[in-house]
Amino acid sequence: FFFFFFSSRSSAKLVAPLGCLVSRQKHTLPDLPYDYAALEPHINAEIMQLHHSKHHAAYVNNLNVAEEKYKEALAKGDVTTQVSLQPALKFNGGGHINHTIFWTNLSPNGGGEPKGELMEAIKRDFGSFANFKEKLTALSVGVQGSGWGWLGYNKEQGRLQIAACANQDPLQGTTGLIPLLGIDVWEHAYYLQYKNVRPDYLKAIWNVINWENVSSRYATCKK
Repeated sequence: FFFFFFSSRSSAKLVAPLGCLVSRQKHTLPDLPYDYAALEPHINAEIMQLHHSKHHAAYVNNLNVAEEKYKEALAKGDVTTQVSLQPALKFNGGGHINHTIFWTNLSPNGGGEPKGELMEAIKRDFGSFANFKEKLTALSVGVQGSGWGWLGYNKEQGRLQIAACANQDPLQGTTGLIPLLGIDVWEHAYYLQYKNVRPDYLKAIWNVINWENVSSRYATCKK
């Protein structure tokens, strides 16, 4: 926000934007649309409970803290502090965005293959569903350290693309692709059940992918 003061009357212009900042609602941890044990045997209840109530909750809490500090720095015109807070905003904001999508991408009634427009788009852009599944799995297995594998929509080109993001980098904010399906390959997403064998986790997760949710996201971003 940039404000220029040319007279005493113009100071009134400062009130509304700062008022909006002050009244902003804090981010909250979204409820899961299913029980922690609902995705078993593919993802066990202990993983889901820790992943949601501890890891995602930490991103939400830390994002709120970072935003509060950013709001104060903004009000003071402290650009140095604003810049220094960018990594925390990116990491925790990305963690909140990514996990909020991830929970809805999963369902105890998931698995199988998508239908309709999404399936046609997958065939068009990847040749076949099997080819798409193989490519996204390989991309996700190959993420070094922590990160995500994504199916996204390139709005400019009107096609589907897969991409990997490091750490909690949000797909749209870092690549421009609109997120449709995210696969979390941080160790906290699978280690308690699959140990260090990430490929086994990735094989299992396809059994709980919520294709209705992915299809709905695809339909929305095409509008």
